[in-house]
Amino acid sequence: DVDEEQGDDGDQSYQTIFLRSSEDGGDLELLIKVTNPTAAAAVAADVMNERNTGSFNPLEVIHEEQQKRSGKKGYKMASLEVLSHVKINAAPETPLSTVKNVSKLIERVEAAFIKHFCNGNRHQGMDTLRPKAKRDKHRVTFLVGCFFGFSLALMVAIIVSIHARNLLKSEGRTKYMDTIFPLYSLFGFLVLHMLMYAGNVYFWTRYRINYSFIFGFKQRTELGFKEVLLLSSGLSVLTLAAVLSNLEMELDPVTKSYKAITELLPLFLVIVVILITICPFDIFYRANRYFLLVCLWHCICAPLYAVTLPDFFLADQFTSQVQLLRNLQFYVCYYGWGDFKTRNAEKCSSSEVYDALTIVIAVIPYWIRVLQCIRRLCDGRDSTQALNALKYFSTIAAVVTRTIYSQQRGTTLKIISASTSGVATIFSTYWDIVMDWGLLCKDSENPWLRDKLILPNRSIYFIAMVLNVILRLAWMQTVLDFHEAPFLHKNALIAIVASLEIIRRGIWNFFRLENEHLNNVGKFRAVKSVPLPFSYEDGYKNL
Repeated sequence: DVDEEQGDDGDQSYQTIFLRSSEDGGDLELLIKVTNPTAAAAVAADVMNERNTGSFNPLEVIHEEQQKRSGKKGYKMASLEVLSHVKINAAPETPLSTVKNVSKLIERVEAAFIKHFCNGNRHQGMDTLRPKAKRDKHRVTFLVGCFFGFSLALMVAIIVSIHARNLLKSEGRTKYMDTIFPLYSLFGFLVLHMLMYAGNVYFWTRYRINYSFIFGFKQRTELGFKEVLLLSSGLSVLTLAAVLSNLEMELDPVTKSYKAITELLPLFLVIVVILITICPFDIFYRANRYFLLVCLWHCICAPLYAVTLPDFFLADQFTSQVQLLRNLQFYVCYYGWGDFKTRNAEKCSSSEVYDALTIVIAVIPYWIRVLQCIRRLCDGRDSTQALNALKYFSTIAAVVTRTIYSQQRGTTLKIISASTSGVATIFSTYWDIVMDWGLLCKDSENPWLRDKLILPNRSIYFIAMVLNVILRLAWMQTVLDFHEAPFLHKNALIAIVASLEIIRRGIWNFFRLENEHLNNVGKFRAVKSVPLPFSYEDGYKNL
């Protein structure tokens, strides 16, 4: 469908064209052209007249604004093309007339945008076209400091309570670590991942990596590192308060008889987090929560949706949160089968179905990435996606064999799990450093790195590569049968290994987006485009 409007202002002719493809949810393009027949003829005459003298130097200004949201129905793109030929040795009044023409064009663009994209609401349109700079809020900084202070105080109180009552040597220590610890460690993994992401956002902002545009966040709604710290510290306070309450309620003679209610505290905490995440009201950063939920839905429905960077980036985060998913599985078993009434997890640990689901749960994030790679291979005909899918297949084989070996000991299983894990580690490490980070280029300007670097200190890249290799070898504790120490329960060791993987993922995140930022020009992405803040809600209605 074509909508066309024409206008005339003196010797300037305007043409506004609205194009929409015939397909459902096709592109919407706003194209405004300015033509000046008289000026064009004059410029052509000047070119012919002064070509021999070589004194003519036309100035051509081209400015294009466009936005394209892949994987969403009805994405909108706005494009503005202005062609203006100005003679360098023109009369003094020429720049003034040019400025006046540009001002008129700006007013026309604003009027067209307000009419067609803001339903005639000028205030909303001008707020969209001329957004104000995002300002730091002092209350966010204040709350972050308060929550971190509360968290430290609660941690000290928990440590003092444990040592004062000698709980580490009590008879219920093993039962507590087998049941309650996995329930609360889930929130520990979440808080650590959010802290790593806050660090990512801080350094992305410091080194001017345009993470908000790369992810496609709605303009002026992206979370800064302080907002992420606010969420992580708030969740930390809730978790630590629940842990301390759990300990106190068990030891208090008045509440000791209410064991069922005491055991329900972690479940209440999970429900609170879920309700906040899906809350439809405009609180707790609704635009960001909805963005996260949409990306999560795309991951679950892979490969039905076209894969964008936020989708596979989120799926990669889940590959580093396998233990968190297993803890969620334990939640379902522990509370669903009623084990919380007696604080006994034998039904879960002795169930063959539970053991089988443990393998399936661990495979799900990697399988989602395989499906996303297949979809990207079909959409873009990129052969590297086939190799990427093969990498995740090798990781699936390693995870399955290691999990089976941890459940059923045997020399054969040990050899198989060590072999598959070794192959997957080599494959994944190479892909991280060479493909995702773009490093180890032998002939680059920076030896064994890449031509363009953002960090001023090149040694940081080598340190990151070494850390990536070391942290990827954390799986060796499984095949080396190092499961428990006299001072460390096996579940505590599992939590430490899972935390190391989350830290590795945080390091990977920074360099992955740095490489994406530097390669935008080479991939013809974001070269001539700036994000326009169309409402995300329009895209969500089509899901």
